Parts: sequence; C-alpha cells; structure tokens
Amino acid sequence: MIVNKDTIAQLANEGKRLDGRSLTDYRQPIKIETNISWTAEGSTKVQIGNTVVMAGVKLSIEKPYNDTSDEGGIMINAELLPLSSPEYEPGPPQMKAIELARVTDRGIREAKAIDLKKLCIEAGEKAWFVIIDLVTINDEGNLFDAASLAALAALKSAKFPVVNADGSIDYKKKTDKSLPLVKEPLAVTIYKINGHLFVDPTVEEEKSHEARLTVASDEKGTISALQKGGEEPLTIEDISKICDLALEKAKFLRTELNKALK
Repeated sequence: MIVNKDTIAQLANEGKRLDGRSLTDYRQPIKIETNISWTAEGSTKVQIGNTVVMAGVKLSIEKPYNDTSDEGGIMINAELLPLSSPEYEPGPPQMKAIELARVTDRGIREAKAIDLKKLCIEAGEKAWFVIIDLVTINDEGNLFDAASLAALAALKSAKFPVVNADGSIDYKKKTDKSLPLVKEPLAVTIYKINGHLFVDPTVEEEKSHEARLTVASDEKGTISALQKGGEEPLTIEDISKICDLALEKAKFLRTELNKALK
C-alpha cells in the first residue's frame, strides 16, 4: 500500500481527512449483530466502516488457578485471518494479533467486568472459564475499537450451556442464564498524527501515526486501562485531551451498542 503521509498530515492541519470525515468522526455504517453462531455461547459481528471483526464466547468448566481457587477465569485470543488483509499470513499468531488480544483483555480484566467469584462451582475444583475468540474478517483500520465492541457485545449476549446431572456440558442446549457482567468496559483508541488527534483511523492513517493511546472505560466513565502505542511520546496535556475525547466517543459507541441489543 502506498501511504501518502504528507497529504494526510496536510489535511490534518485543515481538520480534514482523505475520506472527508472530520478528525473525530467514526466511519459509517456501524453495525452490531449478535447471536450469529449457535455453536458459541455468545457471538457477534461488528462493522465500523469496512472494518469487520467477529467475536465468539465459549464457556468451559476447568480447575481454578491455585492463587484464585474460588474464581473462574477469562482468556482472550485474536486471529488475523489472511482474507482480512494482504499483510496477514497463516501460521502462529503475529505480534499485532497478540497485542490486539492483550489490549482487549486488559480493558475487560482491569475493569473487573465479570464477577469471577460467581463463576466458581466448587472452590479449588471446578469453575467456569470464559474464552473470547476475536477474528478479523476485514481490516481497513481501527481493529482495537471494533474488537472491544465485539467482545463486549458477545459477553452481553452469552448464555450458559446446560450442565447434565453427571457434570458434562450439553453445548447444544442453552439456559437463559447470562454471565455475571457487572461492568461494561469499552475501549477507544485515539491516534496522534502531525500533532492532531484522530478517531477511527483508516489503515493509511494508522501507518502515518506518531503515537496512539487506547482508553478503556465503563458506562460510568471510569477508566480501567490505558495502553500506549507508537514511537513518539505523549505529553501530559496530550493524555488529558485523549482521555476526554475517548470518554466522549465511548458514550457514542455505547449508544450504538445499546440500540443494537434492544
């Protein structure tokens, strides 16, 4: 891909972008579809512009970790499918996939979004573990926000499977019991390009950025996690402005999510 960094930087000085948006507008459409897979306990497909990410939630009964014997657990994996970008290749997870999973995980985990103690069945012996799989279908920029939105929507739509009398799980049958989701964190990533703050970057804009900051916050506006990226530093003033903008945009995304889940 040929990235015209000079044009992107020049337009930023005028408050414009290559696709005609303002610097703080999300691409359209924003679509959120849930329950797209019956084989998962919760599933969703999120589209922001032409970026598409799917998320699936699987629930399994495992032995709790020794240091949290009365709690369940959560794990997040991400796969960048080759069909979603010519830059992705099949094989072991790439660094970008690992970072995508970690950033999404951190926002949920640090918010203590799931009451892990309520996932415990028998202390030290059995507990529910929540596994979220993120899969990219089309990457045209801003996977972080799309993945966070998909993960939260999948968690909100998830239902526990039926557990038989012998302790085995019947994954073909679901109960009406939802996950003990006590907070609903969403991540918004703000990019700094030529000194200006960008929301929802395209791939070209991502390749032109100097720094970025992912801000995860819950429905009350409480920040649970920050993740810095990019080669250039951010000032305290930058971080303050980014957090304010991220909280504003999180409200916007949350409104879109709530409309989709009605």
